Amino acid sequence: MPDVKRAKRVGHKGAHHIAPGNTLASFDAALEAGVDMIEFDVLPERGRTGRLLLAHDYTDAERADVLELADGLAHLQGAPYEGIELDVDLKGTGYERQVIDALREHGLLDRALISTMEIESIRRIRELEPAARLGLSVPKLKRDLLANWYTRYPTYAVAAAAKRRLPRLAARAIRNGEYDALMCHWALATRRLAETITAAGGELYVWTVDDAARIAALEAMGVAGVITNDPRLFS
Repeated sequence: MPDVKRAKRVGHKGAHHIAPGNTLASFDAALEAGVDMIEFDVLPERGRTGRLLLAHDYTDAERADVLELADGLAHLQGAPYEGIELDVDLKGTGYERQVIDALREHGLLDRALISTMEIESIRRIRELEPAARLGLSVPKLKRDLLANWYTRYPTYAVAAAAKRRLPRLAARAIRNGEYDALMCHWALATRRLAETITAAGGELYVWTVDDAARIAALEAMGVAGVITNDPRLFS
């Protein structure tokens, strides 16, 4: 039986099932659990404050302990995090330059993969910083359509069609230099997708997987990384 290459262990919002996500405590919990990469969300504060927050949405941004991006990056540039990659997930458009500048200021641009569901942001970041690592997140969703029975089965039907087209489209985009990685929902992940993206020189990351058996199955497919709320599942 061929050896299965271990996928990168990516902590979603740090380690959201261990400590509240997008907080320093969650980042520390992810580090303790042995992750290779920490994913966190970046959102501009409402109004014209210019502040970038570590938050998934505007409800999340109203937390009393919400961090600014600079605070999170200052923590993540510390010695304990040396060698840990970052998945900086943008939740909107229009603040790409601020994110790049912040990563550069903290010496973390080389360790970062900037991901987003917005192709507009992908193109903007490529213009601003051609060397930045970019990941397109698919599908573009505001909520988990598999969580409810009345949207689950139509979603599976759409996913089946997407699975057929996605390998070709993603590989072409990666070869053209549009982005470097595909971040896909687990329902879209297939061995063909993983192999096609790898052959094109890119990486496939799968989100958000909170089941140990599914993580093992994805590793067997050859995905580059698996994103989970509970990094303890990897062991």
